[in-house]
Amino acid sequence: MQSIWWLTVKVMSSHSKLIFLLAAAVLTLSCLANAPSAFGQSGLDEVHVIPRMNPAQPDRGGINPSLDTHTKPIRKDVDLVLVPVTITDPMGRLVTGLNKNSFRVFEGKQQQEIQHFSAEDVPISLGIIFDVSGSMRDKIESAREAVAQFCGIANPQDEFFMITFSDTPQLTTDFTSRVANIQSGLALTQAKGRTALLDAIYLGVNKMRQAKHQKKALLIISDGGDNRSRYTEHEIKSLVMEADVMIYAVGIYDRKSLTPEESRGPDLLDEIAGVTGGHAFALDNPNQLPGVADQIGTELRNQYVLGYRPEKAPHDGKWHKIKVRLSLPKGLPFLRVNARAGYYASTQ
Repeated sequence: MQSIWWLTVKVMSSHSKLIFLLAAAVLTLSCLANAPSAFGQSGLDEVHVIPRMNPAQPDRGGINPSLDTHTKPIRKDVDLVLVPVTITDPMGRLVTGLNKNSFRVFEGKQQQEIQHFSAEDVPISLGIIFDVSGSMRDKIESAREAVAQFCGIANPQDEFFMITFSDTPQLTTDFTSRVANIQSGLALTQAKGRTALLDAIYLGVNKMRQAKHQKKALLIISDGGDNRSRYTEHEIKSLVMEADVMIYAVGIYDRKSLTPEESRGPDLLDEIAGVTGGHAFALDNPNQLPGVADQIGTELRNQYVLGYRPEKAPHDGKWHKIKVRLSLPKGLPFLRVNARAGYYASTQ
């Protein structure tokens, strides 16, 4: 058979040889693809393409796609800038009853005209970021009670979701208006593993893009710093600065036996919450959790919302600093103003 093949090729012209050999090669490959392999059925129809890792990006170790932050930052249209504001007295008590003329808003050094003012209790989209790492074992019951207290003062129109986290964050309860769904989602949680706090914050901010209410807030309940996340403090701080979401954090710390990560925890939560207009609480006793959760819920119900349109709407993609000041009669005690620190402008 081989001699016949060779003689056939030999007598052909060079051009015909090439055509003949190409045809024979195609026929051979076709036969191989359809023939049973010595090791079983051919797997040519099960092609797995593994993308090459970009050396400029760290290996995320197969992280959930919902945690992938390596996309272009989202810049929202800032035609109307809304600034939630909380006012407290020297004793930390909420101050209500102020009017539009009590406030001054500055973007950079330029005072802005307040075109929207509200002091009403409006519906809120709320996300709960709940630590179920191993170090929460002795605190988890108080933490569950705190969540129940926080949700207990909700309005019927409010919506909630909950993310639990230890080694990785997980969406435990999707958006719901039923407080019972949040509580049942916590009932079966067990404290184990390490603390991926930063990953959980990212997942919460990302989930909040699906919120139906304009007013949005996250409540973080944890007992220390991060020791597991794939994303850095810098990435998460940039993320929350871009998001229109207030963050409140309650940290429970055992001051006598803090790890290096836990020692960083109070400052980390304070920095992340502060830039959004919320703030962080550092507790020594888990039994204080329900009271603080109630305080945060009450604060969210008693905020002022100021709105202004920049005189020249910026489209530079840059951070624009906001400062809110009070304009009150002399002789009144010092009042503390807590508001979001700024916003990123659109590039279009």
